[in-house]
Parts: sequence; structure tokens; C-alpha cells
Amino acid sequence: MNKVRTRAFSVLFLVILAIVGMGFYVVRFMVFGGEWASAPFNTTVFRNAMLAVGVVTDRNGVVLADITDGRRTFAENGDVRRSTLHAVGDKEGNIGTGALSVFAPELMGYNFITGSYSRSESGRQIALTIDSKLNAAAFRALDGRRGAVIVSNYETGEILCMVSSPTFDPGNPPDDLSSATYEGVFLNRAIQSAYTPGSTFKLVTAGAAIENVNRLWDREFHCTGAMQVGGDTLICPREHGTIGFARGMQVSCNIVFGELALDIGANTMASYTAKYGLSERSSVSGITTAKGNFDKATSNINLAWSGVGQYTNTVCPATMLRFVGAIANEGIAADLHYLKKTGVSSVVPSGTDRLLSRDTAELLGEIIEIQGSDSFPGLNIHAKSGTAQVGGGKEPHAWYVGYITNRNHPYAFVVIVENGGGGAAVAGPIANRVLQEAVN
Repeated sequence: MNKVRTRAFSVLFLVILAIVGMGFYVVRFMVFGGEWASAPFNTTVFRNAMLAVGVVTDRNGVVLADITDGRRTFAENGDVRRSTLHAVGDKEGNIGTGALSVFAPELMGYNFITGSYSRSESGRQIALTIDSKLNAAAFRALDGRRGAVIVSNYETGEILCMVSSPTFDPGNPPDDLSSATYEGVFLNRAIQSAYTPGSTFKLVTAGAAIENVNRLWDREFHCTGAMQVGGDTLICPREHGTIGFARGMQVSCNIVFGELALDIGANTMASYTAKYGLSERSSVSGITTAKGNFDKATSNINLAWSGVGQYTNTVCPATMLRFVGAIANEGIAADLHYLKKTGVSSVVPSGTDRLLSRDTAELLGEIIEIQGSDSFPGLNIHAKSGTAQVGGGKEPHAWYVGYITNRNHPYAFVVIVENGGGGAAVAGPIANRVLQEAVN
């Protein structure tokens, strides 16, 4: 009798083990099935490691990638091909953020029941949120300079423009992609790079100061072009005299924000940088962004330089875009994405995260509003420039970040030009050209 009972328990244990194992496999299949099916060894949909099915269009139906006679083809216009390379991808799958790689399951028409099978054997058509004309305008505005332009709808999180340079024509790739001319060409600088932010980081210091520094709006700062911090010196490019906090932001005074960083303290500065998402990784359509950095300075001079966006600070353009979009959107950041929603998902709001209080966002927006500027005709623009010193005898990185509030155009933007020079002088005109295209 005992022997029978033992055998019964053994069989029951094996059955339970089998059920648990099967359940584990089914769950993994449901979660990772699309990823498995879209691996290049799936010859049903891949030819020579190239996805051989599916059509990619922009938000307006312009074809960005197609299959013609079994060959992958790209947009008709050369500027569109080059400007959408990092959003669409290339034939070999070298672009990690390209739709041909990231959205392969959707292009295949993969689902849990039929796998990668489709009746037409041609896959599906997907639309990106990208506007190809806007991308082409950004590509021309960059004019061959290294960097990135990224524009989003700050209410929905849709990315309308995402250009990274250097780039190349995916329909006719050059033979010298390994040369210095194309260094880092497979990297999407808008998502996968992090840069010294320069004065754009003063938005972070300002946000922390608004919520932590007493009598901030009544305080006076005295800028003589330099400030002694212990035995070291914090430099400001200009002598601004006696100014208040808001004016300090408008003239981008290093002395104002160096002093504020010292008052706020390293721990609180680090906390706000993380809270605003700038020292963290975020997700753009499932792609993990580059991680930013804020070190808790061990000396006062380094903390002061951190407050003006120097020292070891780095920020990813996409996370900066999310942050300035939150300032525009009453403190709420919408999740960034560039695959256009369809079906049921199109009526489901994008995920959001509150980065700032509504009051803080409103105050920040007010002090970066640019009124009556001939440089941005017709635009209700709120922006901050940045000229980020990088050392090594190189020109500084040029930044321009912000948003516009024109009716029906809730757009946030980030422009970064590597070693471009002055932010307002170099990146500002690029932002204007792209935004003019966006609203007109």
C-alpha cells in the first residue's frame, strides 16, 4: 500500500512539474514570441539577414521602406531617405533604432496564434509618427554637422522629427562607412548618446531653486564675470551686474546658478536631476535611452559648475525632450514613441509621469518665454540655449531646447550640434527652421 502511495505521489509530482514547465514556456512564448520570430534566422521573413516583408510609412502615408521584387527599397526622395535613416533603418539592420529592426514583429504581422505567417506573405504596413517633410527640413538645417534634432508633441508623446547626423543613403550606401566621415553613423544620437548639457541644465537648477530656496524672487545676485569659490573661480562669460533670478535665467548668468547650486546642495541637486529623468534611462518605443549623469560634487567649485551644466554632467537629447515637454505640459511628461498607434491602442492615452509640480512648470515656462524675437517669427516660443564646454581644445556643443505654444502645435524640441559653437547662434536657427516647417 505504501509503495502504491509513493508511486502515486511521484506521478503527481511529475504532472505538476510538467504543468509548471508548460506554463512557464507559454508565458515566455507570449512575452518573447515576437522577438524570437523576428530573429534573422527566421528564413520565412528574412533573406540574407534582411527583413523581406512589411512596409513602413510616415504619419502622412509617405512610403519610407517597401519591398519591390523581393528587394528592400526606400523613399523616393534622397533627403527623406537620409533624414529618416535612424528612424527607419538600413538593409543590413545596423541601425538599432530603425523600425525595420525594432518593429519587425509588427511588420511581419506576428501574433500569438499564427506566428509570423501572413496570407499575402508580404507582411503588414505600419506607420511611424515621424513627418518625413519635417525630418528632411531638419536634415537640411543641420547641413552635414554632427548632432541631432528631435521634436515631439508634448501632449501625446508622438515624435514628429528624429534626425541624427552623420547619416547616409540607405538606398545607396557608401563604400567608406568605416571612415572618419561616418564615425558613429549607426548610432542614433537623439536616443543613444549623452552630452554635456551646458546652460540647458540651468532649467534643472531653476526648478530645484524654486522649490527649495527661500525668498528666491526677491534675491539679488552680483555678477562681475567671476565668483570666488574657496580657492577657485567660477567664470561667467559676461559681467551682468546686479540681477534677479528670472533675469539671471534670461541672460544665462553662471554666477546666479553657481550660487543657487551651492545653496541647494549636492544631494538635492542630484535628487532633482533624477526626478526630472535626466540622470536616468527612459524608454522610447521600447528602446532604452542613453543614461545621463550627475555626480555629487565633492568640492564646492565642482558643485557650482554642476549647477551651470558643466563638471561631469551629461544628458541624453531624448530625456531632455521629455523634460522640456513636461514643463510645457503643466509638469506632466508623456511617454515618447514613434510607432503610430492603430486600432484600440489609438484611443488609449499615452503613459505619463509627473516630473514637476504644475506651479513649478508654470514659473519655469514664464522665465524662458522669448517675446517678440525676430529670430523666431510667428512662434510663441519658450526656450533655453546651451553652450557646453567640452575641453580638449574642441569647440563647445551647441544646444537649443524648449517648446512652442502656437495653437494646434504643442511641440517640444531639442537641437544639439556637436562642437558647433554657441547654442543660440548655431542651434537656435536650426530650431527655428524646423519649427517653421512644423507650423506652416
